Amino acid sequence: MAQFELSRRSMLVGTALGGVALASGAARAQESRGVYARAIVVDTLGGPGGSKGAGESESPVLTEKHLADTKASGLTAVHVTVSDVGNKHDAFENTIGNIAWFEREIDAHPDIFLRVRRGPDFKAAKESGRCGVVYGFQDLTPLNSSLDMVDVFYGLGVRVMQLAYNRRNIAGDGCLEPANGGLSLFGREAVAKLNQMKILIDGSHGGVRLINEEIALSKAPMAVTHSGCRAINDVPRNIPDATMRALAKKGGVLGVFFMPFLRAKGQPRAEDLIRHIEHALKVCGEDHVALGTDGSISGENIDDPKFQESHRNFFEERQKLGISAPGEAADVYNVIPEYNEPRRFEKLAFDLSKRGHSDRVIEKVLGANFARLCGEVWG
Repeated sequence: MAQFELSRRSMLVGTALGGVALASGAARAQESRGVYARAIVVDTLGGPGGSKGAGESESPVLTEKHLADTKASGLTAVHVTVSDVGNKHDAFENTIGNIAWFEREIDAHPDIFLRVRRGPDFKAAKESGRCGVVYGFQDLTPLNSSLDMVDVFYGLGVRVMQLAYNRRNIAGDGCLEPANGGLSLFGREAVAKLNQMKILIDGSHGGVRLINEEIALSKAPMAVTHSGCRAINDVPRNIPDATMRALAKKGGVLGVFFMPFLRAKGQPRAEDLIRHIEHALKVCGEDHVALGTDGSISGENIDDPKFQESHRNFFEERQKLGISAPGEAADVYNVIPEYNEPRRFEKLAFDLSKRGHSDRVIEKVLGANFARLCGEVWG
Protein backbone atom coordinates (compact mmCIF):
# COMPACT_ATOMS: atom_id res chain seq x y z
CA MET A 1 0.00 0.00 0.00
CA ALA A 2 2.79 2.41 0.93
CA GLN A 3 4.63 1.61 -2.30
CA PHE A 4 1.44 2.18 -4.34
CA GLU A 5 0.84 5.52 -2.57
CA LEU A 6 4.41 6.62 -3.26
CA SER A 7 4.02 5.78 -6.95
CA ARG A 8 0.70 7.64 -7.04
CA ARG A 9 2.28 10.71 -5.46
CA SER A 10 5.16 10.55 -7.93
CA MET A 11 2.70 10.47 -10.79
CA LEU A 12 0.84 13.47 -9.39
CA VAL A 13 4.06 15.43 -8.92
CA GLY A 14 5.21 14.47 -12.42
CA THR A 15 1.89 15.56 -13.88
CA ALA A 16 2.10 18.85 -12.02
CA LEU A 17 5.65 19.46 -13.17
CA GLY A 18 4.66 18.56 -16.70
CA GLY A 19 1.88 21.11 -16.49
CA VAL A 20 4.38 23.73 -15.31
CA ALA A 21 6.69 22.83 -18.19
CA LEU A 22 3.84 23.11 -20.67
CA ALA A 23 2.79 26.45 -19.22
CA SER A 24 6.38 27.67 -19.32
CA GLY A 25 6.72 26.51 -22.92
CA ALA A 26 3.49 28.25 -23.89
CA ALA A 27 4.64 31.46 -22.19
CA ARG A 28 7.97 31.26 -23.97
CA ALA A 29 6.26 30.71 -27.31
CA GLN A 30 4.01 33.73 -26.66
CA GLU A 31 7.03 35.86 -25.79
CA SER A 32 8.86 34.67 -28.91
CA ARG A 33 5.90 35.77 -31.01
CA GLY A 34 6.09 39.15 -29.31
CA VAL A 35 9.80 39.46 -30.03
CA TYR A 36 9.22 38.50 -33.65
CA ALA A 37 6.33 40.94 -34.05
CA ARG A 38 8.36 43.92 -32.90
CA ALA A 39 11.70 42.95 -34.46
CA ILE A 40 13.24 44.18 -37.70
CA VAL A 41 13.46 40.80 -39.48
CA VAL A 42 15.85 40.54 -42.44
CA ASP A 43 16.92 37.62 -44.60
CA THR A 44 20.39 38.73 -45.65
CA LEU A 45 20.10 36.58 -48.77
CA GLY A 46 16.92 35.02 -50.11
CA GLY A 47 13.92 35.94 -52.18
CA PRO A 48 10.24 35.53 -52.99
CA GLY A 49 9.06 32.82 -55.35
CA GLY A 50 10.20 29.27 -55.87
CA SER A 51 13.73 27.93 -55.68
CA LYS A 52 16.31 29.27 -58.04
CA GLY A 53 20.06 29.47 -58.07
CA ALA A 54 22.03 32.67 -58.20
CA GLY A 55 21.93 33.98 -61.73
CA GLU A 56 19.20 31.54 -62.79
CA SER A 57 16.22 33.01 -64.63
CA GLU A 58 13.25 34.06 -62.54
CA SER A 59 9.77 32.66 -63.04
CA PRO A 60 7.58 34.89 -65.30
CA VAL A 61 5.53 36.19 -62.36
CA LEU A 62 5.09 35.64 -58.66
CA THR A 63 2.08 33.47 -57.91
CA GLU A 64 -0.64 34.28 -55.40
CA LYS A 65 0.95 31.73 -53.07
CA HIS A 66 4.35 33.42 -53.34
CA LEU A 67 2.76 36.76 -52.51
CA ALA A 68 0.72 35.36 -49.64
CA ASP A 69 3.79 33.61 -48.22
CA THR A 70 5.82 36.81 -48.42
CA LYS A 71 3.10 38.71 -46.58
CA ALA A 72 2.71 35.96 -43.98
CA SER A 73 6.45 35.57 -43.41
CA GLY A 74 6.76 38.65 -41.22
CA LEU A 75 9.97 39.61 -43.02
CA THR A 76 10.86 43.27 -42.88
CA ALA A 77 13.26 42.92 -45.80
CA VAL A 78 15.13 40.45 -47.96
CA HIS A 79 18.40 40.89 -49.84
CA VAL A 80 17.84 39.42 -53.32
CA THR A 81 20.40 38.48 -55.95
CA VAL A 82 19.91 40.39 -59.20
CA SER A 83 23.27 39.59 -60.79
CA ASP A 84 24.27 36.71 -62.97
CA VAL A 85 27.17 34.58 -61.69
CA GLY A 86 29.80 32.23 -63.05
CA ASN A 87 31.78 34.49 -65.42
CA LYS A 88 29.15 34.25 -68.16
CA HIS A 89 29.57 36.25 -71.33
CA ASP A 90 26.01 37.58 -71.15
CA ALA A 91 26.11 38.45 -67.44
CA PHE A 92 25.35 42.14 -68.05
CA GLU A 93 22.24 41.45 -70.13
CA ASN A 94 20.97 38.78 -67.72
CA THR A 95 21.47 41.09 -64.75
CA ILE A 96 19.56 43.91 -66.40
CA GLY A 97 16.77 41.42 -67.10
CA ASN A 98 16.69 40.30 -63.46
CA ILE A 99 16.45 43.88 -62.22
CA ALA A 100 13.65 44.59 -64.70
CA TRP A 101 11.79 41.51 -63.41
CA PHE A 102 11.99 42.68 -59.80
CA GLU A 103 11.00 46.21 -60.76
CA ARG A 104 7.88 44.91 -62.47
CA GLU A 105 6.94 42.73 -59.50
CA ILE A 106 7.47 45.50 -56.97
CA ASP A 107 5.42 47.94 -59.06
CA ALA A 108 2.69 45.34 -59.52
CA HIS A 109 2.42 44.65 -55.77
CA PRO A 110 3.03 47.91 -53.86
CA ASP A 111 1.07 46.52 -50.91
CA ILE A 112 3.56 43.64 -50.56
CA PHE A 113 6.97 45.09 -51.48
CA LEU A 114 9.01 48.22 -50.85
CA ARG A 115 12.37 49.15 -52.39
CA VAL A 116 15.08 49.43 -49.74
CA ARG A 117 17.96 51.74 -50.69
CA ARG A 118 18.71 53.68 -47.50
CA GLY A 119 18.89 52.76 -43.85
CA PRO A 120 15.55 54.37 -42.87
CA ASP A 121 13.78 52.22 -45.47
CA PHE A 122 13.94 49.23 -43.11
CA LYS A 123 11.85 51.13 -40.58
CA ALA A 124 9.45 52.25 -43.31
CA ALA A 125 8.99 48.64 -44.44
CA LYS A 126 8.37 47.48 -40.87
CA GLU A 127 5.85 50.20 -40.12
CA SER A 128 3.94 49.63 -43.37
CA GLY A 129 3.85 45.84 -43.03
CA ARG A 130 5.61 45.34 -46.34
CA CYS A 131 8.67 43.30 -47.30
CA GLY A 132 11.57 45.50 -48.28
CA VAL A 133 13.69 44.39 -51.23
CA VAL A 134 17.45 45.02 -51.32
CA TYR A 135 19.17 44.49 -54.69
CA GLY A 136 22.57 42.78 -54.60
CA PHE A 137 25.29 41.27 -56.79
CA GLN A 138 27.02 37.94 -56.14
CA ASP A 139 29.66 38.55 -58.81
CA LEU A 140 31.23 41.62 -60.49
CA THR A 141 31.19 40.00 -63.95
CA PRO A 142 28.12 42.06 -65.00
CA LEU A 143 30.29 45.20 -64.82
CA ASN A 144 32.05 44.10 -68.02
CA SER A 145 35.42 45.05 -66.49
CA SER A 146 34.39 48.69 -66.11
CA LEU A 147 34.01 50.27 -62.68
CA ASP A 148 32.01 53.06 -64.33
CA MET A 149 29.21 50.51 -64.51
CA VAL A 150 28.97 50.61 -60.71
CA ASP A 151 27.34 54.04 -61.10
CA VAL A 152 24.86 52.60 -63.58
CA PHE A 153 23.80 49.76 -61.30
CA TYR A 154 23.69 52.06 -58.28
CA GLY A 155 21.21 54.14 -60.25
CA LEU A 156 19.18 50.96 -60.81
CA GLY A 157 19.00 50.38 -57.07
CA VAL A 158 21.85 47.94 -56.37
CA ARG A 159 23.15 48.47 -52.82
CA VAL A 160 25.18 45.30 -52.11
CA MET A 161 28.00 43.86 -54.22
CA GLN A 162 29.99 40.67 -53.84
CA LEU A 163 33.24 40.57 -55.78
CA ALA A 164 33.69 36.89 -56.72
CA TYR A 165 31.51 33.78 -56.85
CA ASN A 166 33.49 30.59 -56.04
CA ARG A 167 35.74 30.86 -59.12
CA ARG A 168 38.39 33.40 -60.12
CA ASN A 169 37.23 36.48 -62.00
CA ILE A 170 38.74 39.87 -62.81
CA ALA A 171 38.27 41.03 -59.19
CA GLY A 172 39.98 38.10 -57.46
CA ASP A 173 39.75 34.51 -56.27
CA GLY A 174 36.58 32.82 -55.11
CA CYS A 175 36.57 30.16 -52.42
CA LEU A 176 37.13 27.23 -54.83
CA GLU A 177 40.38 28.56 -56.28
CA PRO A 178 43.30 26.49 -54.91
CA ALA A 179 45.72 29.41 -55.30
CA ASN A 180 43.68 31.56 -52.87
CA GLY A 181 45.13 34.57 -54.66
CA GLY A 182 43.12 37.28 -52.99
CA LEU A 183 42.17 40.53 -54.69
CA SER A 184 43.47 41.54 -58.11
CA LEU A 185 44.43 45.15 -58.84
CA PHE A 186 40.95 45.56 -60.32
CA GLY A 187 39.49 44.08 -57.14
CA ARG A 188 41.36 46.59 -55.00
CA GLU A 189 40.06 49.40 -57.18
CA ALA A 190 36.58 47.92 -56.90
CA VAL A 191 36.72 48.03 -53.07
CA ALA A 192 37.59 51.74 -53.24
CA LYS A 193 34.82 52.40 -55.77
CA LEU A 194 32.19 50.59 -53.73
CA ASN A 195 33.24 52.56 -50.65
CA GLN A 196 32.95 55.77 -52.64
CA MET A 197 29.46 54.85 -53.86
CA LYS A 198 28.35 53.73 -50.36
CA ILE A 199 27.60 50.21 -51.58
CA LEU A 200 27.85 47.44 -48.98
CA ILE A 201 30.65 44.99 -49.82
CA ASP A 202 29.71 41.31 -49.42
CA GLY A 203 32.50 38.77 -48.90
CA SER A 204 30.36 35.65 -49.47
CA HIS A 205 31.77 33.03 -51.87
CA GLY A 206 35.20 34.69 -51.74
CA GLY A 207 38.44 32.94 -50.92
CA VAL A 208 39.69 33.50 -47.38
CA ARG A 209 42.53 35.74 -48.55
CA LEU A 210 40.14 37.77 -50.70
CA ILE A 211 37.76 38.34 -47.77
CA ASN A 212 40.61 39.24 -45.42
CA GLU A 213 41.96 41.76 -47.93
CA GLU A 214 38.49 43.24 -48.47
CA ILE A 215 38.08 43.72 -44.73
CA ALA A 216 41.53 45.30 -44.41
CA LEU A 217 41.12 47.64 -47.41
CA SER A 218 37.52 48.70 -46.98
CA LYS A 219 36.97 52.02 -45.25
CA ALA A 220 33.43 50.95 -44.39
CA PRO A 221 32.23 47.88 -42.46
CA MET A 222 31.17 45.00 -44.70
CA ALA A 223 29.10 41.85 -44.62
CA VAL A 224 29.40 38.18 -45.38
CA THR A 225 25.70 37.78 -46.06
CA HIS A 226 25.50 33.99 -46.35
CA SER A 227 28.17 31.68 -44.97
CA GLY A 228 28.99 29.43 -42.04
CA CYS A 229 31.74 28.66 -39.54
CA ARG A 230 34.72 26.70 -40.81
CA ALA A 231 35.64 25.71 -37.26
CA ILE A 232 32.48 23.57 -37.23
CA ASN A 233 32.61 22.27 -40.81
CA ASP A 234 35.84 22.73 -42.75
CA VAL A 235 34.63 23.42 -46.31
CA PRO A 236 35.46 26.30 -48.65
CA ARG A 237 32.07 28.02 -48.33
CA ASN A 238 32.57 28.53 -44.60
CA ILE A 239 34.96 31.07 -43.12
CA PRO A 240 37.58 30.75 -40.35
CA ASP A 241 37.28 32.28 -36.89
CA ALA A 242 40.09 34.75 -37.56
CA THR A 243 38.22 36.15 -40.57
CA MET A 244 35.00 36.32 -38.57
CA ARG A 245 36.76 38.26 -35.81
CA ALA A 246 38.29 40.70 -38.30
CA LEU A 247 34.88 41.23 -39.91
CA ALA A 248 33.27 41.97 -36.55
CA LYS A 249 36.14 44.17 -35.33
CA LYS A 250 35.44 46.60 -38.17
CA GLY A 251 31.70 46.61 -37.48
CA GLY A 252 30.68 44.01 -40.07
CA VAL A 253 28.03 41.29 -39.94
CA LEU A 254 28.03 37.56 -40.74
CA GLY A 255 24.78 36.10 -42.06
CA VAL A 256 24.57 32.38 -41.21
CA PHE A 257 23.02 30.43 -44.08
CA PHE A 258 20.55 27.52 -44.14
CA MET A 259 22.68 25.44 -46.50
CA PRO A 260 24.28 21.97 -46.85
CA PHE A 261 27.65 23.40 -45.74
CA LEU A 262 26.46 23.47 -42.13
CA ARG A 263 27.39 19.81 -41.71
CA ALA A 264 29.95 17.43 -43.21
CA LYS A 265 27.45 15.03 -44.79
CA GLY A 266 23.71 14.68 -45.26
CA GLN A 267 20.76 17.01 -44.90
CA PRO A 268 21.42 19.86 -42.43
CA ARG A 269 19.02 20.10 -39.53
CA ALA A 270 17.99 22.68 -36.93
CA GLU A 271 20.72 21.64 -34.51
CA ASP A 272 23.38 22.21 -37.18
CA LEU A 273 22.13 25.72 -37.90
CA ILE A 274 21.92 26.61 -34.22
CA ARG A 275 25.43 25.27 -33.63
CA HIS A 276 26.78 27.67 -36.29
CA ILE A 277 24.75 30.61 -34.97
CA GLU A 278 25.98 30.05 -31.43
CA HIS A 279 29.58 29.68 -32.56
CA ALA A 280 29.29 32.90 -34.59
CA LEU A 281 27.87 34.71 -31.54
CA LYS A 282 30.78 33.47 -29.46
CA VAL A 283 33.40 34.52 -31.99
CA CYS A 284 31.88 37.71 -33.43
CA GLY A 285 29.73 38.97 -30.58
CA GLU A 286 26.00 39.63 -30.49
CA ASP A 287 26.20 42.79 -32.64
CA HIS A 288 27.68 41.04 -35.65
CA VAL A 289 25.54 37.97 -36.47
CA ALA A 290 22.52 37.73 -38.79
CA LEU A 291 20.61 35.17 -40.88
CA GLY A 292 20.93 34.68 -44.64
CA THR A 293 18.99 31.61 -45.76
CA ASP A 294 20.07 31.59 -49.42
CA GLY A 295 16.60 30.19 -50.11
CA SER A 296 13.06 31.07 -51.06
CA ILE A 297 10.58 32.64 -48.65
CA SER A 298 7.91 30.05 -49.45
CA GLY A 299 10.04 27.04 -48.62
CA GLU A 300 10.29 23.87 -50.70
CA ASN A 301 8.30 20.65 -50.95
CA ILE A 302 11.34 18.44 -50.64
CA ASP A 303 9.26 15.23 -50.79
CA ASP A 304 7.88 16.11 -54.22
CA PRO A 305 9.59 14.07 -56.99
CA LYS A 306 9.35 17.09 -59.32
CA PHE A 307 11.26 19.22 -56.84
CA GLN A 308 13.84 16.49 -56.34
CA GLU A 309 14.37 16.22 -60.11
CA SER A 310 14.63 20.00 -60.41
CA HIS A 311 17.20 20.13 -57.63
CA ARG A 312 19.19 17.31 -59.22
CA ASN A 313 19.27 19.17 -62.53
CA PHE A 314 20.28 22.37 -60.74
CA PHE A 315 23.13 20.58 -58.98
CA GLU A 316 24.36 18.96 -62.22
CA GLU A 317 24.27 22.30 -64.03
CA ARG A 318 26.38 23.88 -61.30
CA GLN A 319 28.86 21.04 -61.65
CA LYS A 320 29.11 21.67 -65.39
CA LEU A 321 29.74 25.36 -64.77
CA GLY A 322 32.41 24.52 -62.21
CA ILE A 323 30.70 26.52 -59.45
CA SER A 324 29.44 23.63 -57.31
CA ALA A 325 31.17 23.66 -53.92
CA PRO A 326 32.13 20.72 -51.69
CA GLY A 327 29.07 19.88 -49.59
CA GLU A 328 26.53 20.32 -52.39
CA ALA A 329 24.81 17.12 -53.55
CA ALA A 330 21.94 15.96 -55.72
CA ASP A 331 20.07 14.60 -52.69
CA VAL A 332 20.89 17.31 -50.14
CA TYR A 333 18.53 20.27 -50.32
CA ASN A 334 19.11 23.93 -49.59
CA VAL A 335 16.71 24.03 -46.65
CA ILE A 336 16.55 23.26 -42.96
CA PRO A 337 13.53 20.90 -42.71
CA GLU A 338 12.46 22.25 -39.31
CA TYR A 339 12.40 25.78 -40.75
CA ASN A 340 11.16 25.06 -44.25
CA GLU A 341 8.26 27.54 -44.22
CA PRO A 342 7.63 31.29 -44.57
CA ARG A 343 7.76 32.04 -40.81
CA ARG A 344 10.97 30.07 -40.31
CA PHE A 345 12.67 32.91 -38.47
CA GLU A 346 9.90 32.99 -35.86
CA LYS A 347 10.35 29.27 -35.17
CA LEU A 348 14.10 29.76 -34.96
CA ALA A 349 13.61 32.66 -32.54
CA PHE A 350 11.57 30.34 -30.32
CA ASP A 351 14.27 27.67 -30.43
CA LEU A 352 16.98 30.21 -29.59
CA SER A 353 14.86 31.45 -26.69
CA LYS A 354 14.51 27.88 -25.39
CA ARG A 355 18.29 27.65 -25.38
CA GLY A 356 18.53 30.69 -23.12
CA HIS A 357 19.30 33.47 -25.59
CA SER A 358 17.88 36.81 -24.52
CA ASP A 359 15.26 38.76 -26.45
CA ARG A 360 17.91 41.44 -27.05
CA VAL A 361 20.27 39.02 -28.76
CA ILE A 362 17.50 37.35 -30.75
CA GLU A 363 16.24 40.69 -32.10
CA LYS A 364 19.75 41.60 -33.19
CA VAL A 365 20.25 38.29 -35.00
CA LEU A 366 16.80 38.45 -36.62
CA GLY A 367 17.71 41.65 -38.45
CA ALA A 368 18.67 44.61 -36.28
CA ASN A 369 22.37 43.97 -36.85
CA PHE A 370 22.09 43.91 -40.63
CA ALA A 371 19.76 46.92 -40.73
CA ARG A 372 22.22 48.85 -38.56
CA LEU A 373 25.11 47.92 -40.86
CA CYS A 374 23.24 48.98 -43.98
CA GLY A 375 22.33 52.30 -42.39
CA GLU A 376 25.96 52.94 -41.51
CA VAL A 377 27.15 52.20 -45.06
CA TRP A 378 24.30 53.66 -47.15
CA GLY A 379 23.21 56.54 -44.93
